[in-house]
Amino acid sequence: MSWQTILAIGSGGFIGAVLRSYLNGVISHRVPHDLPYGTLGVNLIGSFIMGILVAYFMYTTFFSLHVKSFLSTGILGALTTYSTFAIESFMLLEGGSIGLALINMGLNAVGTVFMAGGGFYLAKYFIHTAN
Repeated sequence: MSWQTILAIGSGGFIGAVLRSYLNGVISHRVPHDLPYGTLGVNLIGSFIMGILVAYFMYTTFFSLHVKSFLSTGILGALTTYSTFAIESFMLLEGGSIGLALINMGLNAVGTVFMAGGGFYLAKYFIHTAN
């Protein structure tokens, strides 16, 4: 891996981590909850954006390797937060909230896959209609 790629990923990671913290806080503050909606929100948003980017990466030559690394591995890798999702789900289980834990796990696991697919097909549609 080149130093330019490492720099691209690291720079994107910084932005994604700050963005995750900000969005998680905004969502958690504004949405009354028993579930960790902040984490769910960043995972759904990040998965949707990843779907869009992958479609553009596959169907266009617009992005360089460094930009791809910056956006996907850097920003979105730090924005989405499955490790936080895992510990929050565990803590719900540990606290006896089995139903909420299962809902949280289902929404994250299934919701992020659907959001990634939705983003992918939306971008693919716009790419193909523009050509």
